[in-house]
Amino acid sequence: MSTRPRPSLKSLPAAVTGPRAAAQAALGPAVGEPKSAARKGVPSALRSDAHRSDGRYPIAWLCISAPYGAVPTATSKCLCGRDRSAVGRPKVLALINNHTAHRDECPLRINQEGRQAA
Repeated sequence: MSTRPRPSLKSLPAAVTGPRAAAQAALGPAVGEPKSAARKGVPSALRSDAHRSDGRYPIAWLCISAPYGAVPTATSKCLCGRDRSAVGRPKVLALINNHTAHRDECPLRINQEGRQAA
């Protein structure tokens, strides 16, 4: 039994004798895309100033983690340097009260309120 010669898998293009222009693709509608898709952009991209500031910024953070069936934890941090944490329900509740009281005592908040009054 003799083996048949395998056909060539590569096809060579015909020789070009001179320069010619490329064929233009036909412009047709995109399938499944409405014509007004570009006009329906993200609303925030259309706003002139998406990050408008009213002069306020965060100074203190209270982070509480209380997963169901687990021991609750909390941390209280402030830009004035205060950094406290608590583990367990009674201590977390005490830290929440302490964080709330710190709002009135924080030197950063007192200075801001004084500037606004002056």
